[in-house]
Amino acid sequence: MSTTFQLDTSTSRAHPTPAPMKRLTIPAIRKRKQDGHTAEPVVMLTAYTARQAQLLDPHCDILLVGDSLGQVIYGLPSSVPVTLDMMIAHGAAVVRGSYHAVVVVDMPFGSYEASPQQAFASASRVLKETGAAGVKLEGGEAMAETVAFLVARGIPVIGHVGLTPQAVNVLGGYNARGRSEAEAAKIVADARALDAAGAFAVVVEGVVEPIAVAVTEAIGAISIGIGGSARCDGQVLVTEDMLGMFERVPRFVKRYENIAETIASAAQRYAEEVRARTFPGPDQTYQPR
Repeated sequence: MSTTFQLDTSTSRAHPTPAPMKRLTIPAIRKRKQDGHTAEPVVMLTAYTARQAQLLDPHCDILLVGDSLGQVIYGLPSSVPVTLDMMIAHGAAVVRGSYHAVVVVDMPFGSYEASPQQAFASASRVLKETGAAGVKLEGGEAMAETVAFLVARGIPVIGHVGLTPQAVNVLGGYNARGRSEAEAAKIVADARALDAAGAFAVVVEGVVEPIAVAVTEAIGAISIGIGGSARCDGQVLVTEDMLGMFERVPRFVKRYENIAETIASAAQRYAEEVRARTFPGPDQTYQPR
């Protein structure tokens, strides 16, 4: 038996609950790719809160606590200002709200680049304080030594190549990568280096489709596309993008709902009823007995 946290939707509180060990494991996900082919693609979405995790959990193999929370939750201009403490707080919430999916937490900018030792100190904090199963970090060949260092010490790692948002200041924006032969070759080489270092999966973001396919074919690890190709071994999106929470829709995002419109409409109806003094009504107030 293991202890997980079930979210009581009537009180919005998480309660420790003994439950059978049913959570997916990283080795089980990694084994889906056999002889270069993944029969069942890996489903990954971002999650930042316990309630969001609870809703997404039954449908996902991996919940990624992405440093995209900087923009999505905190309104920051990029993911660069996100701190390790922020990632740990949200990572712990997602673990509490999930039961089935593997939870992986992004390593924020500045928490791992200096040395493998720094990366281990940060990643071990993440796993200890959140209960997550692994971490994700950006960078290719330059991070291969760090990935190998972490994996050798029991920390599963997802790599990230192509468009790497933490390097936005170097890249000069969020444009698609791999349009030149040299850049395309580097992306594939980066993915190979991460694979050789022991990463169990590699996110391939914002690259021209043939490069995403080439990466998928070149590595034994699971390739997870975001702006890549349907031929990747899995896919990830920022949940808020997929749900239509923002006006801007990146090219690689498909909107499955328009939640922003639903929220705005509900808030408008609430405001109208408050101003008309029709809310709260008899059903929402306590009367003398």
